[in-house]
Amino acid sequence: MKAKFLTGILLGLAVFSASCGTPRGLKEPEPAAAAWRGPEVWQNDIADFAKTDETELLPANAVLFMGSSSIRMWDVKKYFPALSVINRGFGGSYISDSTFYAGKIAVPYKPRLIVFYAGDNDITDNKPPELVVADFKAFLNAIGGKLPRVPVIYISIKPSLARWALWSKMREANGLIQTLCEGRPDCRFLDVAPAMLGKDGAPRAELFQADGLHLSDQGYRLWTGLLAPLLGKP
Repeated sequence: MKAKFLTGILLGLAVFSASCGTPRGLKEPEPAAAAWRGPEVWQNDIADFAKTDETELLPANAVLFMGSSSIRMWDVKKYFPALSVINRGFGGSYISDSTFYAGKIAVPYKPRLIVFYAGDNDITDNKPPELVVADFKAFLNAIGGKLPRVPVIYISIKPSLARWALWSKMREANGLIQTLCEGRPDCRFLDVAPAMLGKDGAPRAELFQADGLHLSDQGYRLWTGLLAPLLGKP
């Protein structure tokens, strides 16, 4: 009888705790890593890059642009006509996707410099800032292991109209990545956020396409102006 009584109390407490949510002072548990899609979804994109590599003569000692759609949609040959450039941005990729495929879309080109933008989609899919910086550290280590002395310029996660509600987490991830870069000789952090925010503190609408997420020509001109001084001589 006593055992049944205690069992009833424990069950009651469990139901009460579940109904009240996470106790004050504790964070909600982050989704399991299995909830995030794996890099295999980009196999076709990587295969397309491989076909391009077979048919085009790619420049040696180039600046390699890697990352998600903000890189993919950047016409780097147009905006950096004096430089040897290669673009290997793909879709709505995570940081970890570029790490996974680095052996195919970075190492073979032996670039002199890598420009990297990703993390935007990571935060949108509810990856915590601490995981975002850990993933970027893994990317740096993967590049450094195969391409020693090749520096990486990390373009900060951008504030956008479409994802403005997530800006606090994006800003936190940016801060962590900036701190990481400041402690490493192989990384430089380029903060584009101040130039993308207006006097009202909100993202400047003219920098975006109609979707409020992807950059307009004016947005890319801004990024080009901020990045160009960091790329060195052709």
